[in-house]
Parts: sequence; structure tokens; C-alpha cells
Amino acid sequence: MQQTILTFITRGGIELPTFTHENVHNATQKEIWDWYNSPGAFRRIMPEWEGIRPINAGALRDDEETIFKVSLGPIKQKWIARHHSVIEGESFADRMIKGPFGAWNHHHKFIPGEGGVTTVSDNVEYRLPFHILTGWSAGFTVLPRMRQMFHYRSTKVTKDLKRIQETSDIPRQKVLVSGSTGMIGLQLCAFLEAAGHDVYRLMRRTTKLPPDVNSNKVIRWDDLAGEILEGDMNGFDTVIHLAGAGIGDKRWSKKRKKLIRDSRVIPTENLSKLLVSLDSPPKKLLCSSAVGFYGNRGTEVIDENSEAGNDFLASICSEWENASKPATEGGINVIHMRTGIVVSPLGGALAKLLFPAMMGAGGPVGGGRQMQSWISLDDEVYAIHHLMMNESCQGAYNLSAPNPVSQKQFAKVLGKVLRRPAFMPLPGFVLKLMFGEMGQKLVLEGQDVRPTRLLESGYEFTHTDLEACLRNCLGRIKLKK
Repeated sequence: MQQTILTFITRGGIELPTFTHENVHNATQKEIWDWYNSPGAFRRIMPEWEGIRPINAGALRDDEETIFKVSLGPIKQKWIARHHSVIEGESFADRMIKGPFGAWNHHHKFIPGEGGVTTVSDNVEYRLPFHILTGWSAGFTVLPRMRQMFHYRSTKVTKDLKRIQETSDIPRQKVLVSGSTGMIGLQLCAFLEAAGHDVYRLMRRTTKLPPDVNSNKVIRWDDLAGEILEGDMNGFDTVIHLAGAGIGDKRWSKKRKKLIRDSRVIPTENLSKLLVSLDSPPKKLLCSSAVGFYGNRGTEVIDENSEAGNDFLASICSEWENASKPATEGGINVIHMRTGIVVSPLGGALAKLLFPAMMGAGGPVGGGRQMQSWISLDDEVYAIHHLMMNESCQGAYNLSAPNPVSQKQFAKVLGKVLRRPAFMPLPGFVLKLMFGEMGQKLVLEGQDVRPTRLLESGYEFTHTDLEACLRNCLGRIKLKK
């Protein structure tokens, strides 16, 4: 049960609001501390809608600093938080050294209870830049935003720990991840680190290393030549291959379509050949694919047993999956992850839809009858971890929620969550004029995909309802007053 309290204290003659949020977790004090002390915790705990970009995540030691950029409308500002009052395994605090507030001091306490539960108490004393307005505005502007933020943070800890506890009896793995700088890859690596796995990144020579990533855990390679440039790929338990050029970033010229294909098929084949040539190859290779594998199927209900389509995206997905044959033939357990529309404001379709939807122009597109198979970012991450940890999993799996919706329904629900009208239609021919074949294939066509094999393997979805998923990732949860 989560609860929030706002009180006021006086320091130096100035009345400061104190925000307190508490939640009881079904986890021990050590489990909670270990999660917060992991390299990926900061990225996991930051709300998706806030647009926060980590620069450095300091360890939980006195005087260590966590640095990130936060978006305040169109303005990005650096926030530097310095840890203090650290008591190993029990509590820590961070004080804002530089940032958008006049003052910010955040105390985290992990209070053990009977039966192995722990209360996480967050206590924040803050002051706005113009402190004379702080008391007046605390309950009207800052408090609602903080309630959403801390509800998200606390819920994330609960969800992550539940997934970690489900596999606590299985040894942690040494994992290599390609595509680790993308939306999915960043969150996946952060969760795997929080779960106690030893995570390395497989990156091209030209890919820039995120500033919060350990440079000692990076392997560089030439993905088109299939050559290792730096590091050793021996000894990994699992390799997760997510890399590929974005399909919705630009119009599909002949050059772009070639890049979409080559960035998937060639590296996957090269990686598969590299892995089987190793002295100590991985047991598993998890490869990205997409529900586009099935082509445009209208309202036909399809699962992993359905045949592949024959359009551009379907042919790419088929080639993509076939490219891993060298690994399969070499005795590596290969899993193909056919992912649906990943719902998050951090990127992908939702990030592109938000602005027009906020302007009231988020209505049905091209009639809106086309089906959209979606999945939350959390479920995408948890499902990959589930497939990684479950020895019996092999072959193709649809990573999409069990309740797909039509494009019209998606628009209606998004409008409801944003409290904006969603009835203004966008004719299909306008979309084709704007985006060409890309708009046709990605927006005007779709599939009604069901995650049959994923459910049969024992996976339980966090988000099966689109509205609940959108409210969670957009900070629009209906909280009790």
C-alpha cells in the first residue's frame, strides 16, 4: 500500500515543504538495497515521461555524484546530486548541488519488517527557485507531479523485484547484448544489472558509449565483416541480439530499404558464425524479430504457428530469422523474439504520436480498423529475461500483449489518457503522401497477433490492458487523494 504525505518545516526562517512517500515491498532489506545499489537502478527508476538522460550514476557511497539531464519543456538542464549520510544496507540521501530547484534533499530509508517485508520511505525537502512561491505552489503544481513520479518509482521496484525473485534459484548469467543503446537495449541492460547478471555490450566501432556504461564491459566488432575488434566473446551464457536500423525513422527509399535489410540479416549471420567458432560458445542466442513477420493479415487471429507473409517487412523478418541458422546448426539454442509495437514515450510509435495527440489530432488513421499488436516496455524487458532464464524455451515467440486493439481503439484510449479529443481522422492517402510505403506498411496495415507460446511457457504479463499501460508510462495514473 503506497501512501503520500506533504508537511511543512521551517529552516532558516523559510518554510519548506517535505514530501514523504512510503511503500511496503515483499522483499528483504538486503534485496531492496542490492537493487538500489545496482548499476542499472537509476535508469530503471526514472519515469519514462520525464525525458531524463543519465550522464553518470554514482555508487551508493558518501560524496559520489549522480548526474543527469532533465527536460523542463524545451529546456534541458543538468542535475547534479551528491550522496551523503550513507549507511550500508539501510539508508542513503542525495542533495542537489546543481539543478532546477532552489533546494532538494532526498532521504531514502529501507525499514525491515516482520515476515521478510521492507518499507521504503522517501523523504524530500525541497524549495523552488523563487522560494516565496514554494509554499503556495507546493500542493498545486509540484505535489501532483511528485506523486506520479514516486508512484512510478515504487511500482517499478515492486515489479522488478518480483521478476528477480521468480528466478532467484537459477544462477546469474554472463550476458552479451547488441543494440544496447536503443530504447529496449538500454532498459534491458539496466534490468539485467539490477537482477545481478554480469552484463557486457557488443557494439560497433563507431557506436558512442552511453556515459553511464562501464567501458571495461564493452566488446567492439565490425558487424558487416564479422570481425571482433576489441575484447573476447568466449564464456558468455547468453547473447541477446537486438541491433538493427530503425524501420520508422525515414521514408523507405531503395537505399533505406537496403539498410533496413542489411543491418539485420548480415550482422545476424556474421554473429551466428562467430559464436559457433568460439572455444566457449553461449548456450543461448536470443534474436530480435518482429510481428511484421506475418505480413498484413487484417483481423485474422495469428500466433507463432501462422505462416510468414510476403511483403517487404515479412521478407526481411524471414531472412533475419534464417540468418541465425549457423548458430542453430552449431548447437546453440536460438530464440526468435517477434516483437509488437513497444509502447513507451522513450521512443517508437508512441513518441511520434504524442505531439499530434496532445494537439487533438490523434484520431483514427485510414479508417482505423487495422489491428495493432502492442507490448509495454516493461513486458518486453521481462519477457526477454524470462526466455533467457527458462531452459525449455526455444524457437519463435510473439512478444506482444494478449489483447491487441484496432488503430481506432488505440487512438481513442490515448486521447482518453491525455484528456484530448481523438475523433479527427487522418485519411490513408494523406499518410501515403507524407510517408510513402513506410506509412502504408507501418500504420495502415497490421496484424492481430497472440503470444500463445509465451503464455504457454509460463510468462505472466504486467500489462494486458492498453489504458493501464499508457497511464503508467505517461504519468497519468489515477491516484487517490
